[in-house]
Amino acid sequence: MEALRRYGFLLLLATVGGLFGLHATDARTADASILRLATTTSTDHSGLLSYLLPVFEAETRYTVHVLAVGTGKALRMARDGDADAVLVHARAAEDRFIAAGYGIDRRDVMYNDFILVGPGTDPAGLRRLTSMVEAYRHIALGGHLFISRGDDSGTHKKESELWQAAGIEPRGAWYREAGQGMGRVLLIAGELDAYTMTDRGTWLALKEKLPLEVLLAGDPPLHNQYGIIAVNPDRHPHVNHAGAKALIEWLTSPSGQRLIGEYRINGERLFHPNPAPGE
Repeated sequence: MEALRRYGFLLLLATVGGLFGLHATDARTADASILRLATTTSTDHSGLLSYLLPVFEAETRYTVHVLAVGTGKALRMARDGDADAVLVHARAAEDRFIAAGYGIDRRDVMYNDFILVGPGTDPAGLRRLTSMVEAYRHIALGGHLFISRGDDSGTHKKESELWQAAGIEPRGAWYREAGQGMGRVLLIAGELDAYTMTDRGTWLALKEKLPLEVLLAGDPPLHNQYGIIAVNPDRHPHVNHAGAKALIEWLTSPSGQRLIGEYRINGERLFHPNPAPGE
């Protein structure tokens, strides 16, 4: 009888443990074929991932679940073990993430640039400028409407660096933080005849729908580098490190880089593959 009671108690514990996640395996552990990629809205809104990932999935055993958020949130998700890899574009934040022990095996994947877009009437007179810092000073001093992502994304981080370089703390009725992804911010800027800074990939994907024009591009600080990082399995043993490694190797392989370079909208290349080391 005592043995029977003991068995019943253990069975109850097992049942409760199953209901409430009291087991050795982390509750976030997914099927080994599932790969969670936290990435920027720019790689998603541009259509790049919809173009690349089906090829990767067809060539491997993995299915990629894309978590498209700003760079800051993507890195926080990875820090918390809620992603297996991150594809982002804010090198200083990436380096801090790796230095803190959350990420390993960072690789350059591709690049494009940031551009300043706005209404064709260009009330701030930015079209004649070549420096984004100078453009920001003109916008602020003239009180011209500027839409910021305001979401701690890679684009927002770059924008903040440029305001700081211009010696301006953006605030007031002319400066509005949307807290939205790049595609939505471009639509808002178009609706309000406002200025905004965008990555070129999202711009090329959406420009036919927008009453905006490129007013400034080519300034060296606007280089926009994307990197992919695996979440450190020593910090989060439940992550799919094999899947993350497979995706990193595939994206940086000659075939992955070729596909990135071949992705175009209306004949225009959205992202440039990174040359292999030594090239």
